[in-house]
Amino acid sequence: MNALNDAITAVNDVFWSWLVIPLLIVLAVYFTLRSGFVQLRLLPEMFRVIRSSPGVAPDGKPEISSFQAFAISAASRVGTGNIVGVATAIVLGGPGAVFWMWLMATVVGSAAFVESTLAQLYKVRTGTGFRGGPAYYMQHGLGQRWMGVLFAVVITITFPLVFNSVQANSISGSVAATVAELGGPGGWLLNAVVGLLLVGLVALVVFGGVRRIAHWTEALVPTMALLYLLLGLVVVLLNLEELPRVISDIFVSAFGAREFVAGGVGAAIVQGMRRGMFSNEAGLGSAPNAGATASVSHPVKQGLVQCLGVYFDTLLICSVTAFIILVPEPEYGGVGGVQVTQVALASSLGGWAVHALTVILFLLAFSSVLGNYYYGETNLRFLDAEPHHLTYFRALVLVAVFAGSVAPLTLVWTLADVFMGVMAVVNLVALIPLSEIAFRLLADYGRQYRNGLDPQFTLAKMPDLRNVECWGDPEGALPEDIARGHGVRLGDPVVPTDDQDRPDDGGEDGGAGR
Repeated sequence: MNALNDAITAVNDVFWSWLVIPLLIVLAVYFTLRSGFVQLRLLPEMFRVIRSSPGVAPDGKPEISSFQAFAISAASRVGTGNIVGVATAIVLGGPGAVFWMWLMATVVGSAAFVESTLAQLYKVRTGTGFRGGPAYYMQHGLGQRWMGVLFAVVITITFPLVFNSVQANSISGSVAATVAELGGPGGWLLNAVVGLLLVGLVALVVFGGVRRIAHWTEALVPTMALLYLLLGLVVVLLNLEELPRVISDIFVSAFGAREFVAGGVGAAIVQGMRRGMFSNEAGLGSAPNAGATASVSHPVKQGLVQCLGVYFDTLLICSVTAFIILVPEPEYGGVGGVQVTQVALASSLGGWAVHALTVILFLLAFSSVLGNYYYGETNLRFLDAEPHHLTYFRALVLVAVFAGSVAPLTLVWTLADVFMGVMAVVNLVALIPLSEIAFRLLADYGRQYRNGLDPQFTLAKMPDLRNVECWGDPEGALPEDIARGHGVRLGDPVVPTDDQDRPDDGGEDGGAGR
């Protein structure tokens, strides 16, 4: 088994290092330049649009808000990787890995913007709101259903089944460690009890549909972020005099001559970029499944919000982990993963902080289970799954959660990396031709934004687009739809604008900006 795991790991390292990461970096740099650095230039706008109110679904209840869609994607993004992954990056690549993690997040934010804007454009309506994602824009935007089917199958295996097993394993492991420190019983029986409790909690949520998932994640994500930020803030305040040294270590280790000669810079770059990408998932095609559920007035709005999600994950949560680890100048010998963070916390705050971290890990992992499950549901619906098939799928997810709580998962985790790499490549290939549509939408958003309007969109503005279901009929649009599509203020007369005559005007200004 170890030989098989080592062989798959070797193939996986080559696959990610020579195909997935280079492809993502090249495309993200292109998207950044083509959009006029949208992920930096419109940062204030991201905070404005995340507060927008949703519409009303066909069943009369509120649709998913922009913030709720953000919370679903953040629930999946922000998991144990933010603690374990960052610790591993620092152990293997030194403090400099943190800098490259920051840089990677800043660059790939543009890819997150493009994929989630496209997911919004090509979403479809359901009885309770919307659903969509890469599989949908592959079929409706590219006209390649086979590509959408491949993506849907891979993500359904990877996130709700395999990754949820790993998250459950992290929960049972952290609980077992805390119970052991308190002198309680451990072993398989404890893991089984934890697994059964977790299965019950997950079942209560996932059988309630996307609205219940949204409500839970809307509550869990801010709670876990606040708790973790408070822990990090206490560590920094107690060691305030060490803060300049920590920042210096990050930058010196990223660029220092000593590290360059010793090969440490290369390790820092590889570990920082890879762990950062695993953490924020930008460009991998997972977050757009959540972004498509939002009820917004323009596709670009949720593209901006999902871009903000990358920053929330990496620049905020991962940075807290980095500072917790680096402030006490840790020695890494003999420990790895979550133990690095636990040792660092205990050295700064005492043993109680380890138990607090267990609670936070539970919230992180549990919210990830919910977000990962939804990615599977929305892609099963793309595959035209019948209602009873979804019931079987939910039961299978619960089995995976229990199995993950009681079984070692080294090989499963390695296989998951391979599946996720395939998923990422399929998504990135689809983004290459479709990205120009996202930039046209950004240009339209920019023209309205500069005129002091709250940007709105209907298909009447870009009637050449095909297979777009949720943004109005270009041939049968009502005057009020056209008005909303051109950002006309309520009560203003509907007057044709030059924009109607230039549907593919997207390359001149590339985006919004006052």
